[in-house]
Amino acid sequence: MQSFVEWQIAQGTHGLVPCGTTGESPTLSHHEHERVVALTIEAAAGRVPVIAGSGSNSTAEAVSLSRAAESAGADALLVVTPYYNKPTQSGLYQHYRTIHDACGLPIIIYNIPGRSVIDMSVETMARLAELPRIVGVKDATNDLSRPLKMRHAAGPDFIQLSGEDATATAFLAQGGVGCISVTANAAPRLCAEMQDAWAAGDLATMADRRDRLGPLHRALFLESSPAPVKHACARLGLTSADVRLPLIAVSESTAAEVDRSMRFAGILN
Repeated sequence: MQSFVEWQIAQGTHGLVPCGTTGESPTLSHHEHERVVALTIEAAAGRVPVIAGSGSNSTAEAVSLSRAAESAGADALLVVTPYYNKPTQSGLYQHYRTIHDACGLPIIIYNIPGRSVIDMSVETMARLAELPRIVGVKDATNDLSRPLKMRHAAGPDFIQLSGEDATATAFLAQGGVGCISVTANAAPRLCAEMQDAWAAGDLATMADRRDRLGPLHRALFLESSPAPVKHACARLGLTSADVRLPLIAVSESTAAEVDRSMRFAGILN
């Protein structure tokens, strides 16, 4: 795992997110979860920020994981909206406020209604943004009107990161400042170059990287994530393609499509 961290940093990745959902955090034991975070922090050695995934649909469990990440030396937390139990907007506020008050790290809200069912409203998020350590959002709603609404509601200092690779550049144009990416697990250099080009005002380079990555974004979600991206990383000799049940390895047709899209992007011979 630490060799994967080294590769990511060498490829130009701007930050690391251990135990996000691409890392199969729902199937990790607490010990495994905390170990993955600690090993990532150790390997990064301060060269890039480490934003530790520490969310849960149990507030007490999220507090425990958040405190463990803070003790290990994480720079910030990524906390997903509680899945399955479908809290109200008031419940969402109290969940995040409790985690905020229990530890001292900056918190990025992970809003992904497609997986957690509940959608945090702009109003609830703006209310949370008033707390000193609720600093931003990973927005996986795929609603490109949201970043502009959030800028108006919470101000330009509230950090908005895309959680949808296929619309990451459009998200930038709407007021976002980056992406917590699935595709960057397999194509970190291209993803970083795309973001860097936007920041530098080099729209031609940004568009080139966007277009090269487009088929890969699609292929990596032909089946339940992270099975396709783990196949991609295995094809690059970086990791195993194994996933934990209830996920299974990708089908032959999906594997072939991922391979084709990697060749199109220029990351696989």
